[in-house]
Amino acid sequence: MTHPSNWSPAEARARIRRGEWTGPTALLAPGFVQANLVIVPRDAARDFLAFCQRNPAPCPLIEALPPGEWRPAADWASEADLRTDLPRYRIYERGLLAREATDLLRDFHEDLAAFLLGCSFSFDAALARAGLPVRHVESGRNVPMYETCIPCRPAGVFAGPMVVSMRPIPEARVKQAAEITRRIPLAHGAPVHAGDPAQIGIRDLARPEYGDAVDIRAGEVPVFWACGVTPQAVARAARLPLMITHAPGGMFITDRRTADLESRDE
Repeated sequence: MTHPSNWSPAEARARIRRGEWTGPTALLAPGFVQANLVIVPRDAARDFLAFCQRNPAPCPLIEALPPGEWRPAADWASEADLRTDLPRYRIYERGLLAREATDLLRDFHEDLAAFLLGCSFSFDAALARAGLPVRHVESGRNVPMYETCIPCRPAGVFAGPMVVSMRPIPEARVKQAAEITRRIPLAHGAPVHAGDPAQIGIRDLARPEYGDAVDIRAGEVPVFWACGVTPQAVARAARLPLMITHAPGGMFITDRRTADLESRDE
């Protein structure tokens, strides 16, 4: 069997659909855009769209699908199915995590609207090409994600704290990492913070709310990017009858190359 990092996006989605891959997708199809998934009832879709528009750093909108539609646009992923092509899903009821599932064939219905949001996994390959560490990939872990004290701009029923992902970066190269990611706003863009985690309300880097802790080595500083898990933190406050998301770290893999989305402006 080919190594997972050599799978094409279509092969990765097919293997996920068959249940052959159930873990984080950071290792899969490097260089291709990955996406967070949020599914809300029809009557909350307009509020969630406004929430994404007001909070483009944690919720960079790739596509808003009409209610009942589970097929993303063909130019993002051909012959894909959002009900089956992510490793795991989370189902929230009244703001509480009710359960996880490996598919949504029984849960998805015509009154639900799906949204695809950009993901920082999309820029990991660009960091690696520049010789910057991508510790969660190197160590075979999920990226660490933390809830912060940074408030999102509310929209209707949606309000709450920003979630961030963290990557240790050598102190002398933080500016370079920021410049690389700034060019990819659909993958959250530039970091929102670097350095002391307490300044953004993070108490303990060894205890992320989502994902896995990673080592921070001598000469490195923690660098934080806005994260598409933010809607899962917001779900608790919104207390919708139903809200479905990807499980943290288990993304939807598209057919689009991240390099095609990079801004070339100076």
